Amino acid sequence: MDYKIRDCEEKDLEDLVKLCAAHAEYEKGEFEPTGKVEALKAGIFGDPKRLNCWVVEFDGKVEGFATYTFDYSTWDAASFLYMDCLYLNENIRSKGIGTEIMKRIQAVAKEKNCVNIQWQTPEFNALAIKFYVGLGSTGKQKMRFFMKP
Repeated sequence: MDYKIRDCEEKDLEDLVKLCAAHAEYEKGEFEPTGKVEALKAGIFGDPKRLNCWVVEFDGKVEGFATYTFDYSTWDAASFLYMDCLYLNENIRSKGIGTEIMKRIQAVAKEKNCVNIQWQTPEFNALAIKFYVGLGSTGKQKMRFFMKP
């Protein structure tokens, strides 16, 4: 198995948008791709940089990605790493790639002195929940709300 986890490059943005669409479909969400290449370019490569992104290259093709940001916890009075997305196409799941990504996320959080790492997954995503619990993480039930500005 030949894969590489690497920083996203501008040449990957079209593939990243396709992966975002696949991720949204997998999580039964909506996704509108219009303008996403430009917006992601600004978020990942702009100044200030707003989003950190790794892609997974498998046999020369971008087949997955992970994104994260840094935020600040009022309760902890400390920074934390928020993993916004971790998505792998079905053909590269269960190959240890997700575990490797999580190890790298932990290393970044430790390097940046983050108090913890946070993320979410839908309650129906039993495979992801089993994966995350298997890594030793714990879950907390909360409801996430959305509102248009």
